[in-house]
Amino acid sequence: MSNKSIFFIGVLGVSLLAASFILGGLLIENYDIVSQFISESYAIDTEYGLLLRIFGYIPSSILITLFCFLAVKYFQPTILIKIGFYGIGIFYGIASLVTGIFPCDSGCNKELINPSFSQLTHNFAALLMYVFVPINIIITGIGLKRLANYNRLSIIAITSGIISILFVYLLFSDITSEFLGLYQRIIESVFFIWILTCAFTIKNQN
Repeated sequence: MSNKSIFFIGVLGVSLLAASFILGGLLIENYDIVSQFISESYAIDTEYGLLLRIFGYIPSSILITLFCFLAVKYFQPTILIKIGFYGIGIFYGIASLVTGIFPCDSGCNKELINPSFSQLTHNFAALLMYVFVPINIIITGIGLKRLANYNRLSIIAITSGIISILFVYLLFSDITSEFLGLYQRIIESVFFIWILTCAFTIKNQN
């Protein structure tokens, strides 16, 4: 597959997922992006949740998974780079797919009072995502640092991983915080920036 095709898959995946985040919040009256989880915008009882999952979250997750699995060969795939990219594909792409297939309960049931199977599955996938994606981004950065011509990309990866770990800690440390939605959106934005940076790097390779 050509560089431009891989680039297009990555950009389209991120753009579609970002659009789903934004549209989901706009479709719900009084939805607060600072305090509410992204998942609350497509929870099981939301009016447009099913449409958002079918046309937004599920296809974007598949595209991001494909991008990560295909992109690895463009970076002299050492063992660390393989672990990093495949890990991001699994723990971001596939985990996002699982959260799209299994939406959370109404309000995302933060206290887990009689949670449904869908809620538990959703939470488990999200937990894996936010624990392992930052780690895999850092692993990728360490792998890239050992290669010529990728020092800048390595720095971006390691920095992105550290920033996302910081906000994952804030997200998990106080589930009652008024800034849960903000923390989550910062984490997702960091993931987006990393994927887009890789996509543009691949596009510009000879």
